[in-house]
Amino acid sequence: MRRAPKEVHKYITDVVHAWQTLRPGKTFSGLTLEQFKDAVKPSTEVRAELADLEGRMQAAIARRDDADTAAAILVRRIVNAVKGDPDEGEDGELYAAMGYVRRSDRSSGLTRRRGADGAKKLNESA
Repeated sequence: MRRAPKEVHKYITDVVHAWQTLRPGKTFSGLTLEQFKDAVKPSTEVRAELADLEGRMQAAIARRDDADTAAAILVRRIVNAVKGDPDEGEDGELYAAMGYVRRSDRSSGLTRRRGADGAKKLNESA
């Protein structure tokens, strides 16, 4: 039966603590306390390495987020400059190629109500 990594770590620390506190000089299964600690050292070293990597990853994520914020501000400046450029503008192909909807391609926002049958209602003022 395989145990979760947190459980294994708890078992190791519980055994070491109890053994160290209550029977530090006694040998179990042919091992002294120090031999046991040496035997489980790879497990604890890998955990320390993972904790370091986790901390470095969190720091890298924070640096990435800061860089993304600065990049987004710069992107907005460039897009606004393209929109304000007399040769390009917000109706130009460069603006569209940057992923924006050109002014001429935008819908007007005007909507017409439809009747219950789905047909457009005409203004019936007769």
